Amino acid sequence: MAGAFDQRKLGVRILLGAVIGVLGIGMLSYLLPTGPTADSESNDTVAKIGDQTVSLAEVRQQLSEIERRNQVPKPLEGLYARQILTQLVYTKEVQYEANRLGIKVTNEEIADRVKQFLPTAFNGDSPVGMDQYAQQVQQRFGMTVPVFEDLIKQGLLEEKFRRLVTDGVSAGPNELMEQFRYQNEKVKLNYALVKPEDLEAKITPSEAEIKEAYEKSKSQYQIPEKRAVEYGLVDLTKLRQSVQISDDELKVKYQQDIAQYQVPNRVHAQHILFMTVGKPDAEVDEIKKKAEDVLKQAKKGAKFDELAKKYSEDPGTKDKGGDLGWIVQGQTVPEFEKAAFSQQPGSISDLVKTQYGFHIIKVLEKEIAHTKPFDEVKDSIRAPLMLAKADNEASRVADQLATAIRKSNRTPLADLAKEYHLQVAQTRAVAANEPLLELGNSPEVKDTIFRLREGEVSPPIRTDRGYVVLTLKQVLPSHQGSLEEVRDKIVASLKQEKAQQAARSKAEELSKRAKAGEKFDAAAKALGLDPKTSDEFSRAGSIPGVGSGKQVSAAFGMKAGDVSAPQNLGLNWLVYRVETKTEANPADFEKQKKDLTEQVLNEKRGLAYEAFRSSLEERLKQEGKLKLMPEKLKGFGDLG
Repeated sequence: MAGAFDQRKLGVRILLGAVIGVLGIGMLSYLLPTGPTADSESNDTVAKIGDQTVSLAEVRQQLSEIERRNQVPKPLEGLYARQILTQLVYTKEVQYEANRLGIKVTNEEIADRVKQFLPTAFNGDSPVGMDQYAQQVQQRFGMTVPVFEDLIKQGLLEEKFRRLVTDGVSAGPNELMEQFRYQNEKVKLNYALVKPEDLEAKITPSEAEIKEAYEKSKSQYQIPEKRAVEYGLVDLTKLRQSVQISDDELKVKYQQDIAQYQVPNRVHAQHILFMTVGKPDAEVDEIKKKAEDVLKQAKKGAKFDELAKKYSEDPGTKDKGGDLGWIVQGQTVPEFEKAAFSQQPGSISDLVKTQYGFHIIKVLEKEIAHTKPFDEVKDSIRAPLMLAKADNEASRVADQLATAIRKSNRTPLADLAKEYHLQVAQTRAVAANEPLLELGNSPEVKDTIFRLREGEVSPPIRTDRGYVVLTLKQVLPSHQGSLEEVRDKIVASLKQEKAQQAARSKAEELSKRAKAGEKFDAAAKALGLDPKTSDEFSRAGSIPGVGSGKQVSAAFGMKAGDVSAPQNLGLNWLVYRVETKTEANPADFEKQKKDLTEQVLNEKRGLAYEAFRSSLEERLKQEGKLKLMPEKLKGFGDLG
């Protein structure tokens, strides 16, 4: 369920966002510390920090946790594994340094933080029973009590280090003024972007230029070994088309999975949330007044989705007009559930108070529990049954093929095709680094092709098209490419080179003519370019499709009417004229001073803490207290 009212998602978001958000690494922000904290070094150890270790098992467990929530492409597993290792190592580095300096987190501090994020774990100042506490932690955060409290402890420990490192950071007057100018100085530019790719089509290298380029660098044009194979295919598409599924089979499957066709009592609701978590009582009173005012607007007919977008503090649903989707019983906190399920479609609740804050709830639709009838769902059952039946048949044939090939891997492919009704075809000759589109560009197929010996038949390999067996048909040895073999590459390289030169020349000519007094637009059009005018933007802004304010920062040091030198932005060239320049208004400085101070402090604190992290790791390495073995991650994804 979206937003604040899926208890587990909200809990994890609050806990990790507020307690250990500083420990998160983008896609890894929900990782939970698990596994041993100290162990003897073994073949499974990928890092050692003092007497603590990080094991491959811990990295795998963290990666499995991510993959359980989100699909991780195989080539990215190595990147994820490295990120996980970095985070686990840093957590233990902080623990090591805390032990060295005598910095501790007390049980009272942990209890206070638990009370902040799980208020239902307390009756007044007294904790609830252990069984009830464990149940709430599991339901809300999806973890055990030891892991939950260890996570809180780590967050508190990092907070202590962060305060030690950053409490002395201050923002000086010059820094504030620099930030003020950075945000408030604005320019508006006339500009022309010269793209080499737009010029390539008009460039045709001469035969003499092509031959000269080939002779100059022909040793670079090596044609790698290429191979072609004949293959026999157990075609999944044909099998799926031939599979028949009777109504009796569908009914059996329907009865087996009847539970998934049971629709519980549910409501489709919108809500507006006013957060009170961690707020003092005085502020809660003000929040309630604001919520009551918005409730009055909703009751008088104001558009609910617009109110939610304007006032709601649930980031998961705010932009969707507060739409929570369908809510089933048992999915939300009790107070919210009671209010939502007691309403009729179209009605708006009074204020509903939960541990998260005040809610205004609107019910859009309501469904009474029922079981979907067979006729309604049978078509949705048929497709997966057909796929499964075809896959089973393909696997059966592949197993028979594998058995036959194990007896002799030199049986002619034609004989195997005849016996097992395989579709036979031949691939084009491809190099190891070229795509093999005929067979879905399977890495296993490509690897097998370049290991096959003449006369051999490979074991069956699963591809997107089905199972294939391969036999070598042709080997073209590697050699230095002739001019005709590499002509297309040479022509493409020459066109790119000449287009880049032409683009730079056009940019230089435009800059020269505009600086000489010619009107910018007229000069650009005369050179076949498309002149444009930007909106006014600051250094923190950008010119869409061109570049950021930082990339054209030189413009902020120019006067209105000044023309830039040609500027290289990636492959493109940019020339601009400053049409207007708006200086920062000194009268606005005091109004913005508080925000400016916070921005400067946050940036400096971030830099200071990153410097602390780097220096801590470097010191531990120099002292022999930190040993990293990232090469042991080679089994993950593309690290092999």
